[in-house]
Amino acid sequence: MNYQAIINIPIFNNEVPELRELIGWGRRDKDYPALFERCNFWAGVRNENNKLIAFGYVCGMGLEHGYMEDIMVHPEYQGQGIGVRLVKELLRESKRFGLGIVTVTYAKNNTNFYKTCGFTHGAGGVWQSDKKKILFS
Repeated sequence: MNYQAIINIPIFNNEVPELRELIGWGRRDKDYPALFERCNFWAGVRNENNKLIAFGYVCGMGLEHGYMEDIMVHPEYQGQGIGVRLVKELLRESKRFGLGIVTVTYAKNNTNFYKTCGFTHGAGGVWQSDKKKILFS
């Protein structure tokens, strides 16, 4: 099936935490609906049963630079190109929104995925206040 990524698709507050849990991330229930009020825009993909199977968003300060975050695809739907379609739709919307730069932080094993989506790999770092492992891209 050809799944479509839709910008600012209506999403119930519990849907993203449930998807996060399915892929092995913390639910972060408290982030929703606040995230939808604070990010620039988001995109989601639903299956034929209207279940949310992919999600991601771009946030920023309304300036020329945005940050893409929380790109996730339901485990049963991974490897079908849904994630690439999701990211590319978020990048198209970024351009329409007026963002000249979009950055993303990712684990090293996801480098090829983000290159396929159009990102250029570069050096950088992430600071985390809870003293978890610091990631370098």
